[in-house]
Amino acid sequence: MCGIIAYIGSKRAESILLEGLKRLEYRGYDSAGVAVIEPDGHQHVCRAVGRVANLESKLEAAGGFKGSVGIAHTRWATHGGVTEANAHPHTDDQLGIALVHNGIIENYASLRTYLKEQGHVFTSETDTEVLAMLIGELYDPEQGVDLEKAVQAALREVTGAYAIVVTCEREPGVMVCARKGSPLLIGIGAGEYIVASDASAIIAHATQAITLDDYNVVKITREGFRTSTVDDVELSPKVMKLELELGEIELGAFSHYMLKEIYEQPNSLRLCMKGRLDKREGTVVLGGLEEFSKELVRSKRVILTAQGTALHAAMIGEYLLEDFAKIPCECEYASEFRYRNPIIEEGSVVLAVSQSGETADTLAALREAKSRGALSLGVINVVGSTIARDTDAGVYLRVGPEIGVASTKAFTGQVMVLTMIALFMARRRFMSPEASARVMAQLEQIPDLIERVLDTNDQIRKVTEKHVERDNWLFLGRGYNYPTALEGALKLKEISYIHAEGMPAAEMKHGPIALIDDGMPVVFIANQGPQYDKVLNNIEEVRSRGGHVIAVATEGDKQIESLAEDVLYVPDVPEALSPLVTVVPLQLLAYHAAILRGHDVDKPRNLAKSVTVE
Repeated sequence: MCGIIAYIGSKRAESILLEGLKRLEYRGYDSAGVAVIEPDGHQHVCRAVGRVANLESKLEAAGGFKGSVGIAHTRWATHGGVTEANAHPHTDDQLGIALVHNGIIENYASLRTYLKEQGHVFTSETDTEVLAMLIGELYDPEQGVDLEKAVQAALREVTGAYAIVVTCEREPGVMVCARKGSPLLIGIGAGEYIVASDASAIIAHATQAITLDDYNVVKITREGFRTSTVDDVELSPKVMKLELELGEIELGAFSHYMLKEIYEQPNSLRLCMKGRLDKREGTVVLGGLEEFSKELVRSKRVILTAQGTALHAAMIGEYLLEDFAKIPCECEYASEFRYRNPIIEEGSVVLAVSQSGETADTLAALREAKSRGALSLGVINVVGSTIARDTDAGVYLRVGPEIGVASTKAFTGQVMVLTMIALFMARRRFMSPEASARVMAQLEQIPDLIERVLDTNDQIRKVTEKHVERDNWLFLGRGYNYPTALEGALKLKEISYIHAEGMPAAEMKHGPIALIDDGMPVVFIANQGPQYDKVLNNIEEVRSRGGHVIAVATEGDKQIESLAEDVLYVPDVPEALSPLVTVVPLQLLAYHAAILRGHDVDKPRNLAKSVTVE
C-alpha cells in the first residue's frame, strides 16, 4: 500500500515524479506529496490531500520545482488522519532531511518520546516523521556520520516494516534508500536512477533494475550506487531486466483498468497455460517445481495460505488438490496462521498465494512455516517479488500486470495455476495419463468459454441496474463454487460499497436466512453439477421469503428460469473447472454496480492494491 517514486539525474525531477505518482495511483492512497532539492541547494516540499491532480495543481500555482533530485509519495493513512500535515514527504526540524516511507515503525512511540527529550518538535501524528527526526539526530558529518551512515544507524534502532528514500540539503547529490518488509527497486538509466515501490512507476524510463532485499541500504549519486546492509556490510546486487512493458499498463480503449483486466482474462489464461500442458504425455510442465517433484509426491499435507481474493483462489486450490492429487489440504488465513502456533509435521508443504508477492501477512505466514521445516511454494504474479524470492520453489501466473485494485485476472490466473499444480502432483501420484490429458483438454477450452461469457456483458449490466439500489446482497454456492460466491461478494463490497455476504448455500438456513426480506438480491451459483438439485432447494427457500434470485446457471438450463427472476448463463464446464467461468459474470456485476453508483472503480476508498503492512 502507498507508493514511492524518487529521481536523481540531470532531468527536471518534478515531471518524472508526478508521472510516477500517477502510475502508482492504482495502489490506493488518500494524499500525496513531493520534495525536490532546488538548484539553490534548498529542499522544497509540497503536499496535498486527495488525488495526485490536487498536488499537481498546487505545484503549478506555486511555479513548480526545477531541481533534478527529488522524492514523492502517495499515502494511505495508518498513523494519523488524512491531513496535509500527515502527508509525505516528512522532514526533520533542523538539517533539511526529507523522507518518504511505506510500512509501519512499530516502536515509534518510544522513539518519539526520546526525540522530544532531545528538543525535537513534531508537526504530524505519523510514525514516519519520527524516523526523519531520528536520522537527523544521528547525522553528524564532522564525526564521519554522513547521510548513508545516519540512515543505517537509525534503521538499527527501529522495529517494523519500511521502504524509505531519504534526501538531505547538506548532501544535495545523494539519495539513500532502504527496505525491510516493503518492496523497493531502483531503475538504472544513463546517469540517472529512479527508485520506486512498483515497477509500473519506472518502466517508462528504465529497462533494468535492482531489487532490494530486507535490510539493504543503497546510497545513490548520479555517478553510481553502493549497496550495503544496515550494519554497513557491502553487497553486490544483481541487476535484472524489467519484464513489464509500457503498453501493458496503459488503458487503451477501455474506460477502466478493472474492465480491461476482466476482458484480458481469456488471453491471460492462454499465456498462463502456454508451454505448460503436455497432453501427449498427460503431464503438466512446471519448471519451477521440477526440482522438488519427489518431495511433492511424498508430501503428506498441503497448507494453502493467503488473504483476500487470493484466499478464495487458495480455497479452490484446496478442493483441487484433494480431488485430483488425493492429498490432505487445508486453507488458512495467513494473518491467523502465523499467530496460532501451527503444527507443521514432516512432509508438510506450505503454498503461499499472492498477486503482488509482497502481502505482509502471507509473507509472515510463509516464513513461520519455513522456520518449522515445511517445503515452501509460491503462486505469484510479480516476478522477483519478496515471496517469489523467499520460497523454495513456485509458479508465476504470467497474466501480466494487474492495475485495478479489485483483483480479477489474477484470481483466474491463480485458480488456473493451482489447477495445474494439482494435475502436476496428481499425475505423479495416482492419475493416469489419459485422465490427466482429458482435464488438460478441458482447461484449454476455458479461454474461449470466458469469451462467450463476456459477450453477455450488456445483459449483466441490465440485471445489475434492477438491483443496484439495494444495500444488502447474498452470494451462495456449493462445492467448488462456495469460494466463488465469497469472491463475488468481495468484489461487490470492494468497489460498489454494497454490503454483501458470501457463504455456502446450505449455511444460509442456519441463521442468515433471517436477513432475507422482500426483494433482497440473492445470487446463486447454480451451474449443473453434483449438488445442483440441492441448490434448487436452497433457491426455493429464498423465494418463499421474498428474496429476488439471480442465478448463474449452465447454458441450456430451462428449469432454472422458473425459479430465478434473472439468469446469467455460462457455458457447461466440468465442476472442478467451473469457478474459472462462473466468477466472470460476478466480476462484471460488481463493476456495473460501482459504475451505476458513481464510484471510482479503479481506486475504491480505503483499499490498497498490495497490503504490505499487517
